[in-house]
Formats: sequence, C-alpha cells, structure tokens
Amino acid sequence: MPTNTDHIYKNANEDLGRFLGDPINSYDHLRNFDFGPDNRRNVSCLSKYISHRVLLEYDIITQTLALHSHDHVEKFIQEVFWRVYWKGWLEHRPTVWDDFVSFDFDNASNSNYQNAIKGKTGIRCFDSWVNELRDRNYLHNHARMWFASIWIFTLGLPWQLGARFFMHHLLDGDAAANTLGWRWVAGVQTAGKHYLARSSNIARYTDGIFGDDKLNEEAEPCFDNTEHTIVPIDSAGGMTQKFNTLVVFDTDLHLESESIYADYENVFVICLNNDERNILLSNTVLAFKRVLITNFVARCQNARLCDPANITEIASTIEGLDVVYPFVGDNLDYLKRLQSSTSVTLHIRKRAEDLHCWQYAKKGFFNFKKQIPDIIETLGL
Repeated sequence: MPTNTDHIYKNANEDLGRFLGDPINSYDHLRNFDFGPDNRRNVSCLSKYISHRVLLEYDIITQTLALHSHDHVEKFIQEVFWRVYWKGWLEHRPTVWDDFVSFDFDNASNSNYQNAIKGKTGIRCFDSWVNELRDRNYLHNHARMWFASIWIFTLGLPWQLGARFFMHHLLDGDAAANTLGWRWVAGVQTAGKHYLARSSNIARYTDGIFGDDKLNEEAEPCFDNTEHTIVPIDSAGGMTQKFNTLVVFDTDLHLESESIYADYENVFVICLNNDERNILLSNTVLAFKRVLITNFVARCQNARLCDPANITEIASTIEGLDVVYPFVGDNLDYLKRLQSSTSVTLHIRKRAEDLHCWQYAKKGFFNFKKQIPDIIETLGL
C-alpha cells in the first residue's frame, strides 16, 4: 500500500496513463487470462481507484477515447461502463441491498464456511485465491467469477456469505458491483442464468497454473422468488450548492479541480468505522480508504476527516448539509440514520452523468450496452 499519501492521485493517473499507452492494445484478447498476482499487465488494475472515484469513470472514458478509436477499445469502455450500470441497477432496486445485509450471516456459517475462508478446502485453485485475496486484497475479475461459482455450487455455501467475504477483503469493494456480481453467478440476478466454473476453462485462462480440481459442473442455479420493485431515481439537487457545509464519503472522492468545493466553509470527509457498517471491512481495507481520504483532504480546500460521531453533533446544530451522493450501500444507510436521529435537512448532490446513464440501467446490461455510443456523444466524452 502506498505510504506517501500526497501521491495517490498522481499514482492513479500514472497507472491509467501506462495502461492506455500499450497494455490496452491487447486488453480485448488477454483480459480474461489470470496469469497470477505477479503478472497483471493484461488488465488495468485501476479498480481500487475507480471504486472510490479517485478516478472518475467518465474521465477514464474521455482519456481513453482521446488516444484510441472506440472500435479499438470498445471492450475496455464497456467494462468501465459496467460499474456505472451496476450502480444504476441497484439504485432502481435498493431493496436488493437491504435483503443482502439482512441475511442471517451467523446462522448460515458452518465447517465448510470456516474451511473456505481459511483456504483449507483442498481445492487447489480456490485455496490459492483465498490466500491471494487475504494477502493482496485483490483478485482478477475472472478469478472472482470462478471463486464465487466454486463457493456456491461446489462448496454449497450461500452467495451472501461469499459477497460479505469479498467486501471484507477487497480494496475495490463496491456495494453494487460486488452484491450484484455474486447474485449473477448464483443465478438470481438474471433468474435461472448462473455461472458454472469449469476445470477446463480455469486451465485455459490460468495458462495451466490451475485446472486439475474436481468441481461441480452440473449444478442448477439458485432460486429466489423475492420481488424487488423498480423505483424512480430522484435527481436530487444536481451538483448545486445549497448549504455551507459539505459531506463527502469514501465512495466518491473525485475532484475535477482542487477548488471545486472552495465555496464551502467546511468539507467533512467521512470513512465509516465498522461499528457503523452492516458489512465489516478488514483493517487493511479501512486503512486504504483513510489513505485515499487523507490525499483528498490535502487537495481540497477546507476539507478534513471527520468522525461520524462529530457529524452527528454538527448536524444537530445546523439547518442542513450538502452531501455528495454515496450510492446505495452502507454510507447511504448511515445517512438515513443521521437524518432520522437529527432531523437535519440533506441536500444531495448527484452527478448529471450518473443520472443520465442510470435511466438505461433498469434492465440487463445488453440493453444498457446498446446505449453506450449515444451516452458517449450526449455526455461529450
């Protein structure tokens, strides 16, 4: 993990620049290969920055298209937009998150679960990925799919336990992408359509490193008949300012410029402790978030890290707070509790780009994907 907090933003942009220089040229045909934790040149490895919006999805797309034609980098563009799509899909169905965090985690764990999280299942590829996840706080996207499939269909464990395990350890953990990705593998995101890890596929895309494990390759998809009503998305206050105090969460640390929030008297940046979270995070993940926040504070005028307890005290004494929207997840749940306990008025700032894209996120990604060229043109990316 970087130790010099003044250089996180610089490092993120340098990593993006390096990827856009040459590796992106082979991304389309090499991205599904997991060559191991010491060879990641075939993927961008930018997710830990994108999930906190140190790098904004739309800026990445703009920079990419400034250097390459859309046809040449279409697959990478689509992968960036997947993150926007997942967020929008969950914004339309917030009860999916509510169901996930209300799952009875304690009573669902058993000896299989303990062996799984300790990397002692005897499934060589899976145990290796557990150790990589715990040691490096990252897994290749293809490995995440294999991992989830083995967890659910070979080990017979609830997807919710796996989604929690990922969120606990991943530096790029994202409430929407993680929750919905696990649901998709299980077969409940798109009803009846699940993802089964196959030894032959693992052997091919790990270049023979793995692929000798016996897996359940005939499992039926999981079943969930819960109905989640699609709700309209409130455009809120756009990105306008109403009050003199702004609250920012670790889920959106984007700064178009160092002076964008300069008109606020105070900018309070919050990183929830585990006692405020439904899904507990590892010390490593929390420490990484604080490094990112420290960098944000150094770049943003009048900004400082603020403990949730202090925000509660502040909110009890002022008329209202502006808030950079933190998306469905633990941060938004905290905001709802804050408003309920203090009656403070919250003026939510939502990005116009998000609102535009989310209107196409009510159905599957195929429908969203068809809109990408028009989205790029409309947003001027």
